[in-house]
Amino acid sequence: MRAAFVVPGKPELAEVVEWDEPVPADGEVRVEGLLVGMCGTDVEIVRDGFGTPPPGKTGFVLFHESLGRVVAAPMGGDLAPGDLVAGVVRRPDTVPCSACAVDAWDFCQNGKYTERGIKELDGYGMQKWSVPPKYAIKLDPTLGDLGVLTEPTSIVAKAWDQALLNCRRAHLTPRTVLITGAGPIGLLAAMLAVQRGLAVHVVDRATSGRKPDLVRGLGATYHSTVDTVPEVDVAIECTGVAELVWEAVRRAAVTVLTGLSGDHGTFPAERLVLDELVLHNRSVVGSVNAGLADWHTAADALAAADRTWLGGLITRRVPLDRFVDAMERQPDDVKVVVDLA
Repeated sequence: MRAAFVVPGKPELAEVVEWDEPVPADGEVRVEGLLVGMCGTDVEIVRDGFGTPPPGKTGFVLFHESLGRVVAAPMGGDLAPGDLVAGVVRRPDTVPCSACAVDAWDFCQNGKYTERGIKELDGYGMQKWSVPPKYAIKLDPTLGDLGVLTEPTSIVAKAWDQALLNCRRAHLTPRTVLITGAGPIGLLAAMLAVQRGLAVHVVDRATSGRKPDLVRGLGATYHSTVDTVPEVDVAIECTGVAELVWEAVRRAAVTVLTGLSGDHGTFPAERLVLDELVLHNRSVVGSVNAGLADWHTAADALAAADRTWLGGLITRRVPLDRFVDAMERQPDDVKVVVDLA
């Protein structure tokens, strides 16, 4: 079979290679890989050297956003040949810590977790893969290719869980939400907010094209500048841009940060802490990755979503032989996927 092989930090060595088919451990599910999604983490691995190959290796198979079809599964389980599944990314540490012990490995306390396609494990960018049944998330069969959005949806499912926990802390029933950024994470966060019956405001710098249309297609309000956004109950920050972090915290009682700053921009930290967080009892929490419960929430959210709207998120489909092309952003890109066939 073929696989997308990379050496972190050496884009010139990225290539499609012949790869041995996985030998499933006893009780594992065997899966035919269908699609993988390209995200910023994949680009950082290839171009910037982020990520860690398996011990003793210089490179690994890329991609952590997956979609596959079950080829074989243990008898008596929930999975059967033909089922659509997404593969969970993170694996608990081997100790395990108290968080990993309850499948909340996104809160791993000792950093000894592993991640497919990111940290010490080969990714899903191969034509066949296998996982224990627990790490194969069964999807609504009517999703088809849209099931490749499960991993990014799990990220925002976890972010919303964190937001609602903090709303309860403040005795706040959320009614309005600000989403900063109309990339895949921001749009999926907005989708989950609409599913929760909230009034949604999305801000992104695009003034025309697919992103504003997708936001309006949800019934949400689109803003090309943060200046027109009102105060809200909850903000989900999806860009990592320092100025937008500041504006989100300033406008919301509860803010969940999901974006990382690539340029380490600055904002008025002293004023943020003293005036906004303390005096107004505001809550700010960081959120990354997702626990097992979030993956199942994501599958349910996608099952309930409008298929035409979801389809608008996938803007480009690249064959495996040209997977490196998926890293080159085009003006109207939202989510680019790689076809493993």
